[in-house]
Amino acid sequence: MKSLLASLLLAAGLCAGLPVHAQNWPNKPIRIIVNFAPGGAADQLARLIAPPLHEALGQPVLIENKGGAGGNLGAESVAKSPADGYTLLMASGGTVSINPHLYTKMSFDPAKDLVPVASVARVPFYLVVRADSPVKDFKGLIADLKAHPGQRAFGSPGSGSSPHLATEMMKSETGTFAVHVPYRGAAPALTDLLGGQIDFLFDPGIALQHVKTGKLRMLAVGSPQRAPQVPEVPTLDELGLKGFDADAVFGLYAPAGTPQAVIDRVNTEVNRVLNQAATKERILAIGNVALPLKPAEFGRKGAEDSKRFGKLIRDRKIQGD
Repeated sequence: MKSLLASLLLAAGLCAGLPVHAQNWPNKPIRIIVNFAPGGAADQLARLIAPPLHEALGQPVLIENKGGAGGNLGAESVAKSPADGYTLLMASGGTVSINPHLYTKMSFDPAKDLVPVASVARVPFYLVVRADSPVKDFKGLIADLKAHPGQRAFGSPGSGSSPHLATEMMKSETGTFAVHVPYRGAAPALTDLLGGQIDFLFDPGIALQHVKTGKLRMLAVGSPQRAPQVPEVPTLDELGLKGFDADAVFGLYAPAGTPQAVIDRVNTEVNRVLNQAATKERILAIGNVALPLKPAEFGRKGAEDSKRFGKLIRDRKIQGD
């Protein structure tokens, strides 16, 4: 009888111990790895949600940038981190929906080694040129590209990145060609556009400030609907590229095996922050749109994007850096 009682108590203790980790979480600082260079959309969104998450969770939320290989370096570091909820990834949905189609050899499987935690924002892509460009509108850009095939260059945060694919979609549907110049983030690409090293790009929102100050001209938005920040700017769908949708969803991922209770807690806190008017306004200010989703909804969005972007990558024979 004593042996049976001891066994029951041990089993009860083990079962009771299962949720303790989640109940005690967090009890130390949380790292958010951003898998692109500082200054881009992922970086700005991570730094925007970090302070309110710190307040809600009672622990510091630290941001660490680890760019390279189209976001794979930072994503791999998270995928191979302990699944304890203390290391998260802030990334474009392209990390799981695009990269597996680009890289034939990856040291991790995003679909299996990372799990969606919380969507943060829908990121539209804005087609911009310098203000001193002779191109005045989208029609003018296409005419210029057709008149100078291979003589114009566009930038992106890297081969296969969402802005790169947006441009490939545009080129495919307009029968144009321009030279791709990949960078290690959206901010360096924007710097070279402003400096005159490239001619145009699809920007994830960080260029809006330069549009407002008159340094850049916005030609179109690559979303299914007009962006609330620039309602006067037409979509590419309106300009003749029917069904054009290059939007990306940026959000938080965790290593596979992270306790569901921890994932649910982070999702709840992020969604609470995203539903605050002040947060919505701050996300709009950087060119994005707050998008609170449950983990399963976020995961389904990534799976849908994987299908449509995978086809584009195969058709255009795009490869990672």
